[in-house]
Amino acid sequence: MADHQPNFPAGYSVGIAPSTPEPPPSRRPEPKISPPPFTPPPGPIFAPPTIQPPPNQILSPSPSIKSSQLSANGIRTGGPPPHLSTPPGPPVFSSPVQPAAVPFRTSPATPQPVAYSSMSSLSASPPPSGFSDGNNEYQRQVSTDGDDMAALSDAPNVLLSARKVLKQKKLMNVPSLGFGALVSPGREVLHGPQIIQRDPHRCQNCGAYANLYCNILLGSGQWQCIICRNLNGSEGEYIASTKDQLLNLPELAFPLVDFIQTTNRRPGFIPVSDSRVSAPIVIVIDDSLDEPHLQHLQSSLHAFIDSLSPTTRIGIVSYGRTVSVYDLSEPSIASADLLPGHVSPSQDALKQLVYGTGIYLSPIHNALPVVHSIFSSLRPYKMNVPEGSRDRAMGVAIEVALAVIQGPSPSGEMTKKPGGSSRVIVCAGGPNTYGPGSVPHSFSHPNYPHMEKTALKWMEHLGREAHKRNTVIDVLCAGTCPVRVPILQPLAKSSGGVLVLHDDFGEAFGVNLQRASTRAGGSHGLMEIRCSDDVAVTQVIGPGEEAVTDNHEAFKNDNAVAIQMLSIEETQCFAVSMETRGNLKSDFVYLQFGILFSNLYQADITRVITVRLQAVDSVQAYLDSVNDEVAAVLIAKRSLLRAKNFNDAVDVRKTVDERIKDITSKFGAQMPKSKLYQFPKELCNLPELLFHLRRGPLLGSILGHEDERSVLRDIFLNACFDLSLRMVAPRCLMHREGGTFEELPAHDLVMQSDAAVVLDHGTDVFIWLGAELSAQEGRSAAALAACRTLAEELTELRFPAPRILAFKEGSSQARYFVSRLIPAHKDPPYEQEARFPQLRTLSTEQRTKLKSSFIHFDEPSFCEWMRSLKVLAPEPS
Repeated sequence: MADHQPNFPAGYSVGIAPSTPEPPPSRRPEPKISPPPFTPPPGPIFAPPTIQPPPNQILSPSPSIKSSQLSANGIRTGGPPPHLSTPPGPPVFSSPVQPAAVPFRTSPATPQPVAYSSMSSLSASPPPSGFSDGNNEYQRQVSTDGDDMAALSDAPNVLLSARKVLKQKKLMNVPSLGFGALVSPGREVLHGPQIIQRDPHRCQNCGAYANLYCNILLGSGQWQCIICRNLNGSEGEYIASTKDQLLNLPELAFPLVDFIQTTNRRPGFIPVSDSRVSAPIVIVIDDSLDEPHLQHLQSSLHAFIDSLSPTTRIGIVSYGRTVSVYDLSEPSIASADLLPGHVSPSQDALKQLVYGTGIYLSPIHNALPVVHSIFSSLRPYKMNVPEGSRDRAMGVAIEVALAVIQGPSPSGEMTKKPGGSSRVIVCAGGPNTYGPGSVPHSFSHPNYPHMEKTALKWMEHLGREAHKRNTVIDVLCAGTCPVRVPILQPLAKSSGGVLVLHDDFGEAFGVNLQRASTRAGGSHGLMEIRCSDDVAVTQVIGPGEEAVTDNHEAFKNDNAVAIQMLSIEETQCFAVSMETRGNLKSDFVYLQFGILFSNLYQADITRVITVRLQAVDSVQAYLDSVNDEVAAVLIAKRSLLRAKNFNDAVDVRKTVDERIKDITSKFGAQMPKSKLYQFPKELCNLPELLFHLRRGPLLGSILGHEDERSVLRDIFLNACFDLSLRMVAPRCLMHREGGTFEELPAHDLVMQSDAAVVLDHGTDVFIWLGAELSAQEGRSAAALAACRTLAEELTELRFPAPRILAFKEGSSQARYFVSRLIPAHKDPPYEQEARFPQLRTLSTEQRTKLKSSFIHFDEPSFCEWMRSLKVLAPEPS
């Protein structure tokens, strides 16, 4: 462990690397610089926010997905449909009311949990020097490497890029490959963590928690810390006559435990059975919309309000040049108090509002009729002013929404009422152009750069104020008007929320509205990371920032990396990069993650996850333990931090090339009588995953506008493993007769005219129907219905919900599908069959027809790209 607390730069992004701090993010194009030889990502960054539920979901019994190798899935996460430069709407296909294919069973996604026995042995080991007193027997839980695998899998909140570490510092710290973990603090565990209703035992020296790997003196109940080796007392709790008795204590038997504090920092507050009773939602609506957009928005709002629990408290604010706060006390009349939008409301004005006669927050069961009346009363914008030039006082509207949530107190001061994480959901159709936090209508305004800088600071400050008040702000944008994404991103990020772009206010917008209202997982979050021996955290990426804690006063030598989590939700994840500071001398390395937060029911939780990794000398053993998919996601998150604009993305694509060459030089071997090097076969899936990364929407040029790329990057940097993996590499599923689906590599060889294909790329799901299949009305309708069922099942719990587009072979929209597939049609037949075995099932005539259907273009295939790097791609597993 490091002997000092790492220093973080100020601001939202936090890093822990000892390298030079990276300059602050800039949305303006920067001069292109030629990439240097591969170096680790520049210094400390703690990246922006965004976000997952359990990855393994059994969707139904019947049709199956066949696959020679099923990689981590795309179930349960999503991203925002792009807002600008999107394709026209998909063609309408007639489909039967009932899907032709019954629901199916999907493949496993993340590394699968292995049954972990709570009765794992605690075998005696010789007492260390100075620890034996003749009466105390020194006990230690010792498990095999296989048991460590089981324990690791039993804590799916932590996914490691490798399950072993190398003792040699030089080999372990190869920056092109790296070592780290993906930590999902708020993720619900399938079988639930072990729950303990008492305070945890902590090391008095470093603050680490007692766990299943601790050495314990049975006679005295003392336990030895795995991080600093200090001996601690347990107040007699760990005194036992036999080692088996200790297994009755969950923290000594399981890698993940939750400690629930029985006292509450809110005297007199009783946790409710439905958390949403105490977590109000305020909808902030842009009322400067044209009629078509408004009609879609009204439909989505009506459906949204009907989907909420009857006990949910709701509030409604709309904004244009003025801000309207709707009174929910009238049973069927839409009435509102008006506030000017050009200036922030004074404290007196806010007090008059919240102490007035109106009711601005009300449970759905009381306010449902009037809420529907309010939504129906919204009118389209009537003046002849372009969308981008209309006055929108979004900043003031959010200030008023926060005051409504905060509400009055008996003492006369406005204070936050007890309750869970509140939400402000902004439905925006254009930029904030009026009042505080606004920018001029036109980029040509002579003072635009200064006003943009001022707006950025003001919006970030407003987001931080919301976070202090335990309120998350989500900004859901839709329509064809640019919303000035760089201005709105700091607002959502600093509050712990998310910014999402949509094509319109229709179905996908409505789904995201509903999912945004129910996705909160907790508040007041703090994550502490502790590592044993010479392992140190170098970088953390995710929805948080450096935390200032007083643990150093409570514990003498606490070197934990502390992260303040802006929100605690299932769909969020932290990417933690680590390295060794010296050669390892121990046989095991320990990592411990302490997560402190208030859950939905306002109970104070301390979640402790402890991981043990074997330290080995063998490079082969280390490479065998690498999880290609987790490693690829970690590499992608580190890389995306540097892609602040399109020019940066071009440079980062070049560093991906250098990364492949560097991994090959460190762990590969030169082919005999050849200048080519063989990429290590143990990492056979990694190169193709990184090839998808460099040519996909995160780093490539598939998306047409920088705003889209910026939003997509922010979502990716905070997304959980499942969504992150799908955003890096799409998942391709071909429909088969009888309603089954076969998983195939995402190569363009899948575009067979008699087939239907589903391509899941995280933020978008595409359904492609071949020309021959489309010509057969009955078959195509059945295939389309089955594919739609599959797409909906795969994305059932994703947030943001992806858009689902369907199109026929040869249509203009099909290019969005084709551009995401690896162009493997140019490869020689033997390479095609090796990487796309399904080709062997086609007849000679079918293969000839498939080959003739492709149009030549210059983009290299995966194999060609690897050869251009002087590297031979490994055989697919």
